[in-house]
Amino acid sequence: MSTPIEVAGRYQLESRLGAGGMSTVFLGLDTVLERRVAIKLLAEHLAEDDTFVARFRREALAAARLQHPNVVQVYDSGRDADSGRHYIVMEYVDGPSCADLLRDRGSLPVEDCVSYLRDGCRGLDYAHRAGVVHRDVKPGNLLVAEDSGMVKLADFGIAKAAEQSRVTQVGSVLGTAAYLSPEQARGEEAGPASDIYSLGVCGYQFLTGRLPFEYSSLTELALKQQEAEVAPITELRPEVPPELDRAVRACLARDPNARYGSALEVAEAFEAGLHGEVTAATQMLTGGAAGAQADGGAGDATVPLTASGTEATRAVRTSEVTRRPPPPVRPSTSAPAPARAAPAARARPRRRRRGLGRMFAVLLLVAAGVVAAFLIASSTGSAPQRPIDEETVSRQLQELRDYVRQHSR
Repeated sequence: MSTPIEVAGRYQLESRLGAGGMSTVFLGLDTVLERRVAIKLLAEHLAEDDTFVARFRREALAAARLQHPNVVQVYDSGRDADSGRHYIVMEYVDGPSCADLLRDRGSLPVEDCVSYLRDGCRGLDYAHRAGVVHRDVKPGNLLVAEDSGMVKLADFGIAKAAEQSRVTQVGSVLGTAAYLSPEQARGEEAGPASDIYSLGVCGYQFLTGRLPFEYSSLTELALKQQEAEVAPITELRPEVPPELDRAVRACLARDPNARYGSALEVAEAFEAGLHGEVTAATQMLTGGAAGAQADGGAGDATVPLTASGTEATRAVRTSEVTRRPPPPVRPSTSAPAPARAAPAARARPRRRRRGLGRMFAVLLLVAAGVVAAFLIASSTGSAPQRPIDEETVSRQLQELRDYVRQHSR
């Protein structure tokens, strides 16, 4: 099948805007309503694949439900009778993406960052309340309208309605690896908290010009997501308000329950942070008074959201683990036999080695999940921040397996 010049008898294709493994997007003209539109065509090699066609239709149905100023609207979808190509017709946003702006400028002005992120949060909050998770939030999907400066969240291409059955598994997680939440990288179900994490990665990159975790391999990224701490934004860009720094990094918590309870809370936290204030949710998520003292007294500027606390604070309280005191040690009337002490002492190193082995086995699973995400992402035209050779990934995984075996004996 060749690329048609007209779809459904009314949409004329003019120029290509972008392409990926699943689809190609064209600038087009709706000849009936006489307006510019963006037309997404399913890739030719997938047009006869029932699985991908079903996913493509689900995308259109989920996205068509969303009508919000900060979400790219879907106008139409179907299958062109003449060419046999499946298509989605969407609102055309005349302006750059945030990825384009980053490429041109390196980092963005602080006020612009907050404005773009706030718009993205509003679009996400609306989608989440409608039961739709984006799953691929990244700078390339935050489009800045040239005329208004408003950001619209684009491409719910891997979104799904939360009430529907699970669509993706570990091997079919799509999107750019650098923006995937830790739970997505492990192949777990993505939820609103996953989108909040990805938006936090965007915010960090907008402000600093770099990702929260710099990496040279997917294995390294997986390990850093599980072990490393995110460097404060103020260390990289001192003019950023510490309160905004705290709000962005609160989005990057490893535990989904330790992030903000909604995208609207994120927008409020970013707006407050820009003005040197801290919301109640940020105060709770970043360690309360201790976190405020670490940031130079930011807690004095706390702006409470509600009297009883926010969804985020309640989620954190719910997820806290109750620690039980150790059982009392009964006094012994006789000294332990020396013969038994030596075997016990020798057993401790073995337990530590087994624990170390289990830890690295878990990290291996995490790394495998991210590698799977990368391989699929490569087929969709997405890539991590730095290109990675598949042979290099395989070699690094083998080295990690060898390391696990050596330390679990």
